Amino acid sequence: MKEEILYTPDEIAKKLKLSKYTIYEMIKRGDIPAHRIGRSLRVTESQLQTYLMQNRRSDNSYEAEIFTDDDEKMAKIIGSIGDLYIAVSTDIEGSAKVSIKPEDIIISMTPLICSARNNIAGTVVGMEEMDRNYRITLNIGVPLVVNVTKRAVKEMGFKLGDTVYAVFKAMAVTVV
Repeated sequence: MKEEILYTPDEIAKKLKLSKYTIYEMIKRGDIPAHRIGRSLRVTESQLQTYLMQNRRSDNSYEAEIFTDDDEKMAKIIGSIGDLYIAVSTDIEGSAKVSIKPEDIIISMTPLICSARNNIAGTVVGMEEMDRNYRITLNIGVPLVVNVTKRAVKEMGFKLGDTVYAVFKAMAVTVV
């Protein structure tokens, strides 16, 4: 198992572009969990990721049960319509939260034969035009938000009701 990265409150402040005093207050309130090591405070990478996941928009964040199946780690998504399994790359087992960034997902009109372990069929249920891209929502048993360039939407002709495939690597899934 890899060694966990430890951050000082000052390092967290720089990462989040906040003052170190704000970070100390957040730790004091319990918003960001921390460990006291001697007279110093430290926050682990997984504690920081958990905080960020819980406090950002809920796009593509799901409760899951992580297990090993045939030497591959899988996340069974809790609350999905039907059984939804996502391949993940983690040492964690049991209850967890998984998240996939919308920009880490590609959409294909057909299943892809590739190294990405996740190739999941879904239906386009939402399309929102943004300044530089489209925010497409797929129903894969749970809503899955994907960011796609306007050019891709135009060239591929995505429209509501289309069946498409969400493709992403197991390593693109954050597990905490």
